[in-house]
Amino acid sequence: MSNIDKGNPPQIKLIVGLGNPEKKLLGTRHNVGYWYLDKFINKFQTTLTEEKKLSSLFSKVDYKDNQIFLMRPTYFINDSGKSINSFISYYKIAIENVLVIHDDIDLNVGSVRLKFGGGHGGHNGLRDIINHLGKNYWRLRIGVGHPGEKSLVHNYVLNNPSKEEELDINIALNNSFDDIDILLDGEFDKYTKILHTRE
Repeated sequence: MSNIDKGNPPQIKLIVGLGNPEKKLLGTRHNVGYWYLDKFINKFQTTLTEEKKLSSLFSKVDYKDNQIFLMRPTYFINDSGKSINSFISYYKIAIENVLVIHDDIDLNVGSVRLKFGGGHGGHNGLRDIINHLGKNYWRLRIGVGHPGEKSLVHNYVLNNPSKEEELDINIALNNSFDDIDILLDGEFDKYTKILHTRE
């Protein structure tokens, strides 16, 4: 995280929850980004409005002296970059001020990690974002576990977690959200340490 100016930390301007919009897929592992975005929606007591020309559902909220957009792409997850590209181009948001919340099979169920930049790790939603916008954006990675074999990943992320896994994921989401103001204040290192300590 050496690219961060400690004296003037960047602020998150856009929070994106990744997932698939089809109703039957809302409870799947691939949609944990939606689950987490719902916590922001509840925190700010807002609702998302569809903006068809930007291929998104979004809300604009006030946080201290900062304005933040909450956004869900209306494209399927593998085309998320198209929606985000349209959105940040229209609202003139720098990619460095974007937080993308997504499932991560490389993290254990119940893990939450913050990361800036890096590759897509095989996640097609991140792959599309990188293709459109580059890799220099924030990611909040929600661990959903790995099925054990690469050939099983596609079906695994498109299925619901077990009841026990769902409970563990939701506990992790709630715990990480307890300190979300630290992240919104731009104290990324501090928030990262809290996530590691909690585990």
